[in-house]
Amino acid sequence: MMDVARTAGVAASTVSHVVNNTRFVHPETRAAVEAAIAAIGYIPNTIARSLARSRTGTVGLAISLESNPYFVALVHEIVAECAKRDLLVLLSDTGEDPDRELAVVRTFHRRRVDAVLLAPVGLGSGQRTLSYLSEAKLPTVLVDRLIAPSFNQVGVDNRAGIALLFAHLRALGHTRIGMIGGQPGIATTIERIDAFRILAQEAGLPDVAASEPLLSTNVATACEAALALLASPDRPSAVIAGNNQSMIGLMQAVRRLGLSVPADLAVAGFDDFEWADCFHPRLTVVSQPVHEIGQHALLLLDGALEDGPATPRTIQLQPELVVRESCGTPSPGRPSKKLARSARSR
Repeated sequence: MMDVARTAGVAASTVSHVVNNTRFVHPETRAAVEAAIAAIGYIPNTIARSLARSRTGTVGLAISLESNPYFVALVHEIVAECAKRDLLVLLSDTGEDPDRELAVVRTFHRRRVDAVLLAPVGLGSGQRTLSYLSEAKLPTVLVDRLIAPSFNQVGVDNRAGIALLFAHLRALGHTRIGMIGGQPGIATTIERIDAFRILAQEAGLPDVAASEPLLSTNVATACEAALALLASPDRPSAVIAGNNQSMIGLMQAVRRLGLSVPADLAVAGFDDFEWADCFHPRLTVVSQPVHEIGQHALLLLDGALEDGPATPRTIQLQPELVVRESCGTPSPGRPSKKLARSARSR
């Protein structure tokens, strides 16, 4: 650093500010320092810096990377927010396996990450990971799955999303509504299915097989569940898909049975994705505010890293209904595009 300072004609402290981004440096001065660094070939010792600052500048992100476009989009947003803070993300796939999740978090801890962002695998055995994080006093933010108010956590209001879909289908006159849920034991699946059951009961829908949600672990099992549902004598006139994989499996079943959407069956789903606007017909969905989830997750992490332990916050963001063509024509006078969303914090 002294060699860089002499070459650039600045103080060593100025070189430190340029390297560590700890203070504003005039652009011309910064350019001179960066040119000197390039000429000399100086490489900052990140290990020494992390020891001196008690920070490694790394964040561990543990999330399921199964073929769900929503999670891919969420990872993208989190990585982008970390990059703004000069944080390197160590990404690992939990595979929706509690044992794998715990092993990943332990590895993050051994590698001295500054914090952990976690989409918890589920309830029950998944609590071991939360207990480990709590005992290790490792700053943590839970994303997507809001299962532990004792942690900072941010995600969408799943019950509100199902309510938007259900109300839209009811407004179109549907009284026989089915649902293909997502991964069993996952908090988001449980919340969406519970919301559907309550809404069906409150609406007084017929007590038929169509009103009982079926679960799926992937596209193939979602297709099988949809085939069984649509082959029943009391086949529903509308089906809600609990996530992207369920939607794709449902549409595969529709094609196999030679049904027409929305003439024979109205279809709506939880999660928007890039292909939803390319399907024929275009899919009606509730969209999660993925960008805002990433932003709030890092803001919560900022507070935990800078201020230390504080009262944890749970932030629930509201989804929006995106009306396209897969449910048919909306009733006159009803919204035909999007419903606004807002954030709710507690």
